[in-house]
Amino acid sequence: MRLLRLRQFLFLLLTAVFMLPVLAVMASWLSMGEADGAARQILLEMAHTVLPDYLGTTLFLSALVGVGVVAVGLSCAAAVTLFDFAGRRFFEWALLLPLAMPAYVVAYAYTDFLQFSGPLQTLVRELTGWQGRVFPEVRNLGGAAWVFIFSLYPYVYLLARTALSERAAHLMEAARLLGAPMRRRVFEIALPLARPAVAAGTALALMETLADFGVSSYFGIQTFTAGIYKAWLSMDNRLAAAQLATMLLALVALLLYLERRSRQKLRFAASRGARAGSMDARPLKLAGRPLALAWLLCGVPVLAGFVLPVLFMLRPLIADGSVLSWGLFLGWALNSVRLGLLSALLAVALALALAFSVRRRPDAPTRWAVQLAGMGYAVPGAVIVVGLLLPVGWLQARWPESGAGYLMTATVFGLVWAYLVRFCAVALQSVQSGYARIPVSFDDSARMLGSGEWGLLKRVHWPLLRRSTAGALLLVFVDVMKELPATLVLRPFNSDTLAVVAYQLARDERLGEAALPSLALVLVGLIPVIMLSRTLRSNAA
Repeated sequence: MRLLRLRQFLFLLLTAVFMLPVLAVMASWLSMGEADGAARQILLEMAHTVLPDYLGTTLFLSALVGVGVVAVGLSCAAAVTLFDFAGRRFFEWALLLPLAMPAYVVAYAYTDFLQFSGPLQTLVRELTGWQGRVFPEVRNLGGAAWVFIFSLYPYVYLLARTALSERAAHLMEAARLLGAPMRRRVFEIALPLARPAVAAGTALALMETLADFGVSSYFGIQTFTAGIYKAWLSMDNRLAAAQLATMLLALVALLLYLERRSRQKLRFAASRGARAGSMDARPLKLAGRPLALAWLLCGVPVLAGFVLPVLFMLRPLIADGSVLSWGLFLGWALNSVRLGLLSALLAVALALALAFSVRRRPDAPTRWAVQLAGMGYAVPGAVIVVGLLLPVGWLQARWPESGAGYLMTATVFGLVWAYLVRFCAVALQSVQSGYARIPVSFDDSARMLGSGEWGLLKRVHWPLLRRSTAGALLLVFVDVMKELPATLVLRPFNSDTLAVVAYQLARDERLGEAALPSLALVLVGLIPVIMLSRTLRSNAA
C-alpha cells in the first residue's frame, strides 16, 4: 500500500511538471490587482493596433503553409509511390533531407544569398548595369511561407507515402483492370486514400509554424509568437504575454484535436490491404515527358529545402574562413551537446518509467501522466517559457529569499525543465512503439518464473527496447540542439548554444559567421533523417 501511494504521488508530481506551463498561462486571466490592470490595458491597446495584424498574419501564413505543404508533400509522395522512374530510389530518401534543416537556418541562407548586397543581385547588377534592387525583398510574408513550405513538407510526404504504399497501388491495379484511366485512378482512388495522412501531416506542419520564433522574428513577420515576446521583453509585462499566449495555445489545441482525429482515421484506413510491392500492384513505369515531370516534382523540393540552403551557407565559409572563431565555436558546440545529452537522458528515463508503469498498472494517474507528457510537443516553446517564468516571478516577488528566479534563469534547471515539457513526448512515443512489439506473454512468463518488476525491466524489457531507447535518445538530443525560443530566454549567462548564436549573428547581419553554427545544426539533424530513411527502406523491402 505504501509503495502504491508513493507511485501515485510521483505520477501526480509528473503531472504537475508537465501541466505547470499550460496552467500558469491559463491562470493569467484569473489574476487581479494592479498588474492585471496594466496587462489588460496593454491588451486593449494591442487589440486596437497590432493584435488584428497578429491574428491575420498568423492565419494567412498558416493558410499559405498548409496549401503549400499539401501540394508539395502529396505530389512527391504520389510520384515515388505510384510510379517507377529513373532516380526514384534516390528521391525516396532525398525528399526527407529538409527534416534536418531548422526553418530559421533556411531563412538565414536565403537571406544571405538573395538580399540586396548578396552575391546573386550583385552579379546581376555587374552583368547588366542595372541600379538598385533587382529582386524583391525576401524577408516578408511570402518569403516566410516559402521557407516553411520547403522545410516542413516532409511531414506530409512521409505520412502520405506510408498511406499510399499500403493500399493505393493495389487498388489502382484493380481499377486499371476495370478500365479506369490513369487520371481517374490517381484522383479518385489514390489521393482520397491519403486524406487522413495528409490532414495529420498538415496539422504537424502548422503546429511547427505556429511555434516558430526564429523565422518570424528574423523576417519581421507579426505573428502571435513574435507578439508574445514583444509584450514580454519590449513592454516588460509577463502577464500580457501570458494572456496572448493563451490565444496561441487555443489555435494549437485545435490543430492537435484535428491531428488526433486524422490519425485515428489513418489507422483505420491503413489497417489492412495488400502490400504495394506485390506482383499485381507494381508502380507504373514513366518515360519521356512524364519522367521529366516526376524529376521536376521531386527535385525542386530537395533543391529548395536542402541543397541550395547548404550551398548558400558553404559559400561564405569557403570565401573567407578568417571570420570564424573556432575557439568560440567549440564552446558553443560543447554547451549544445551538454544540454542535449542531459535533457535526452532525463527525457528517456521519464519515458521508460511512464511506459513501463502504464504497461504494468494502467491506472488513472498513470494514464493521465502519459497523456499529458504526450501533449508537450504540441505546446510552442514561447508558451512554455512564459508558463514557467510567470509562477517563478510570482514566487520571487513574495519570497525573495527563495532563490526561485536564480534557479530558473541562472542555472540549467529551468532550461532542462522546458526541454522535458517540450520533448518528453518524442521519447515517450519511441519507447511506447518499442513496447508495442513486446508481447504481454513475456511479462506473464517472467512473473511466473518469480521475476519482480525491476528484474522484468532489466532482463526482459531492456534488451528488447535498446533500439527504441537509442532512437528516442537521438531524437530528443537533436530536437534540443535545434530548439531556439526556450534556449534564447532561459539559458544561463555566458552559455550560448549553436542555435542561439546562429540567431544572434544572423540578427546582427553577420550571416557569414552564422553559417558555421547553422551548418553544424544541419549535420546533427542529418543523423535521425538517415536512420528514418533506412527504416523506411527496410520496411518496404
